[in-house]
Amino acid sequence: MKHLSLLGLLGLVATSAAYAQAPGAKSESPYRASATKINDLVHTKLDVRFDYAKRYLYGKEWVTLKPHAYPTDSLRLDAKGMDIKAVALVTGGQQTALKYNYADGMNLRINLGRTFKPGEEYTVYLDYTAKPDELKVQGSAAITDAKGLYFINPDSATAGKPVQIWTQGETEGSSAWFPTIDRPNQKTTEEISMTVPAKYVTLSNGKLVSSTPAGPGLRTDTWKMDLPHAPYLFMMAVGDFKIYKDTWRGKEVNYYLEPKYAPFAKQIFGNTPDMLEFFSNRLGVEYPWNKYSQIVARDYVSGAMENTTATLHGEQVQMTDRELLDRQYSSESVIAHELFHQWFGDYVTAESWSNITVNETMADFSEGLYAEHKYGQEAADAHYHTYLRRYLSSPRDAAKTLVRFHYDQQEEVFDLVSYQKGGAIMDMLRTYLGDDVFFAGLQKYLKDNAFGNGEAHQMRLAFEAVSGQDLNWFWNQWYYSPGHPVVTIDYAWDAAKKVQSVTVKQTQPGTPFQLPFTIDYYVGGKAIHQAVTMTEATQTFSMPLAAKPELVNVDARKKLLWNKTDNKSAAEFAYQYSHAPLFVDRREAVTAAAKDQTTNAASRAVLLAALNDKFYGIRSVAVQALKMDDKTVAKAAAPTLRKLAANEPNTNVRAQMFAALAQLKDKKDEKRFSQNLNSQSYNVQAAALKGLATVQPAQALARAKALKTDGNAALDQAVMQAYAQGGGAAEWAYVRDQFDAARPQAQFGMIEPLATMTGRLDDATAFAEGISRLKGLGVKYKMYGADKPIIEQLKAIADKKAKGANAATAKEQVDKAIAEIEAAK
Repeated sequence: MKHLSLLGLLGLVATSAAYAQAPGAKSESPYRASATKINDLVHTKLDVRFDYAKRYLYGKEWVTLKPHAYPTDSLRLDAKGMDIKAVALVTGGQQTALKYNYADGMNLRINLGRTFKPGEEYTVYLDYTAKPDELKVQGSAAITDAKGLYFINPDSATAGKPVQIWTQGETEGSSAWFPTIDRPNQKTTEEISMTVPAKYVTLSNGKLVSSTPAGPGLRTDTWKMDLPHAPYLFMMAVGDFKIYKDTWRGKEVNYYLEPKYAPFAKQIFGNTPDMLEFFSNRLGVEYPWNKYSQIVARDYVSGAMENTTATLHGEQVQMTDRELLDRQYSSESVIAHELFHQWFGDYVTAESWSNITVNETMADFSEGLYAEHKYGQEAADAHYHTYLRRYLSSPRDAAKTLVRFHYDQQEEVFDLVSYQKGGAIMDMLRTYLGDDVFFAGLQKYLKDNAFGNGEAHQMRLAFEAVSGQDLNWFWNQWYYSPGHPVVTIDYAWDAAKKVQSVTVKQTQPGTPFQLPFTIDYYVGGKAIHQAVTMTEATQTFSMPLAAKPELVNVDARKKLLWNKTDNKSAAEFAYQYSHAPLFVDRREAVTAAAKDQTTNAASRAVLLAALNDKFYGIRSVAVQALKMDDKTVAKAAAPTLRKLAANEPNTNVRAQMFAALAQLKDKKDEKRFSQNLNSQSYNVQAAALKGLATVQPAQALARAKALKTDGNAALDQAVMQAYAQGGGAAEWAYVRDQFDAARPQAQFGMIEPLATMTGRLDDATAFAEGISRLKGLGVKYKMYGADKPIIEQLKAIADKKAKGANAATAKEQVDKAIAEIEAAK
């Protein structure tokens, strides 16, 4: 499962500070044991039809099971909100009706009529109707709904929107459309026959083994999965999809997209065969399934889902050729993430939701792994570092353990800890063990637990077996304890003894972390390496040197998960930028330079140098760090920006350069902005429109009206910005309606124009509508840091209204909205 990218973005917006290690699980949260196995699933056969008008599924099921450890005469199946028409034991060709209890509408308790011994297989037949739209179930921030089966525009009421059916099983949504033991420690083979309108295509797990007419306008497709997998990984999809057929080692690799996007299938998903090859070779375990398909669905409730052999993506992955010009690896990484789950999650599945780390941590880790293979080390380091900052920016997550036995409901474990923190922990372990041992450990874990279940301790034992090391210390502090180190780093040079000292102090409460790392001492431009291990709360490391070092670089490999205050001088950070080799080295230097760029010429020089950095990620950080509202910075940076923007190869960085120039509101940039309104890059086009709005609002408003029907999110936001700065009451409805129709990620990008226009207009209705929407977003996504920027915008609105006729009323509304955001949990 891949989180909505919004959640990570909000984490970056939140103010990052040195958050202390917090206490562990809430005492009121119950202990969540792995599900007890009374019966084991063996095989699940389904025959389903769909009622588009009622949004029902009519199902027949033959489920084969066997007692796990003890004889039993009963069976409990998860079955959420269904009508159960028949339950029978199948013996040979005969059916014997069975007694059952379904009083709670959630648990189907069946009396088998006799006792079955451990390992003795039996088959139960069920005739049922699933009614997912009538379910009252709760989702989460990561998986926003949990009704299992989704009918999208089934009555074609929304013009231009496709009619689709798709399923979402994780965490326990499969039992909303077929009775099963809906627990991750169950595994079953499957066969699904879907009767659908003949004009549509279908997708499910495994291979399509037959496709036959089923009456006027209907067809029955049968999909078969011969290898066992967990019930939450079952999937179905039905709709008007175009299939692009690819291959890898003779296996089908197919991409299902809406017809509009079919011409770009190879551009969107084309690296999939390379990912299959790379992951198979790197893990030493060949992709274990008989095919791999990816399908894109409308109104999906998360980012993507790793259904076995059939990943389902949200619509944001679909892009046109123009949109693909602006695609960053962060948008492609979901493809690697879900594919890696086919090993970690599908082939070996988390034994319980408490151990979701063995699924999600590994998938998050894989994103950087593939970036390193395909795009180079700097791309990988940038990706990992972004994820690390997301976790460090969320203080509430410091209270959570990676393996989490206490929670109120299982959706809670899909968070920045299981994903981003876990991925950083795995990257640390790779660095500590070295590649050969690390990947041998992953291979052993996969082979030892193939088609079964795993937990964090089994992963530890695999790494211990191949490394010969006791790794309890690592697992105890990173998997079973909360928080992370919060450190200060200080330096001292003893000129008489020619000894450089480095003092690292852990300031978080509790037991100090054990931290192995390397310190690099740069003398005469060359680095001297010192491997150390920190075991105490405060520790000083020393190194005799021929001369005072130009730079001391602590954690030289830049892999530690810690929140640090590094007390280097501006000159030392400047040296770090030009001499230390890694992306994170240079990024740290740029970030440090940004802090005193208005007063320190050397720091400004670092930022200007970074605008020409070899890696676009550093250029991006540098341009966004520029304080263009400062005259000294603007005078130094503007000529460089104007020169570089014309030839910047990365469209996103070029757009950022235009955004920086727009802050100057200098009419000499009017021509530059106007010319780039014709760019093929939507991001560049959008930035140019926003820039034009700062120097020629009326002209930008006119151009915006011609662009507003394009439908691209970045351009929509720019049109909103032009309306916000130059439009009036007549344009408010468009701004409001665009915000309402946008997905959460796009809404977050619309906060500024929405707030700007809300503050400009005198219409009381528009003002109330704007404040309400800002408040709603701040409350809903407060846990991910949305409250801070939204409260800032609300305060700015109040300031704008302070001298108006309705100042008191406006202040009252704003204060109330801020209070509700601050009170939200």
